[in-house]
Amino acid sequence: MSRTRVHNLFISLDGYAAGEYVTLDAPIGDARGLFAGFDGRVIHGIDRADADVTLDRALTTLWGQGVGAEIMGRRKFGPQTGEWPDGGWRGWWGDEPPFETPVFVMTHHPHPTLDFANGTSFRFVDGTAQEVLALAQEAAQGGDVRIGGGPTTVRQFLEADLIDFMHLAVVPITLGRGVSLWDGLAGVEERFTVESVASASGVTHQLWNRIARG
Repeated sequence: MSRTRVHNLFISLDGYAAGEYVTLDAPIGDARGLFAGFDGRVIHGIDRADADVTLDRALTTLWGQGVGAEIMGRRKFGPQTGEWPDGGWRGWWGDEPPFETPVFVMTHHPHPTLDFANGTSFRFVDGTAQEVLALAQEAAQGGDVRIGGGPTTVRQFLEADLIDFMHLAVVPITLGRGVSLWDGLAGVEERFTVESVASASGVTHQLWNRIARG
């Protein structure tokens, strides 16, 4: 059965998972401190990078295992707002986006599909969380669907009770402002079992598994 998963979502001690703004020069805005220790080389496996095996890296590698499609919000794809401007923007990742699967970008504004040689395709869709998830599940062909962020998108899927698993990396900093993961989600933890493990880096990894729905 296909699961809906969240991976490597970095969050501050005070609950913020993104900065207040996104620009071409600052793709994560004023929340850079959340990602100071992130090693993106290992998202596809320790064997694909010259890196020691640590707890942080081992959990990071779960990101791609068994995933057949991703859903992301528009701010994760780029800094633009409103109608898509001319200029040929193809995302932050150059000619080899790391996803290697269909990616559904949630937006109210139409945009042609973007295809890449490594199997990544960006498909721009307008719809509810349930509608977009159905499209992603079909494209995943039995694989899991990853909700890639940002936090507003993850919160939308939590509000709709569509998340089956969530890996949060709680970083020991406070931001004081930004985009909170938890706004309007009081009591959401009651739907999940939550395991926590601290790494030597100071990051606490939380593994949220959805309790079986009645």
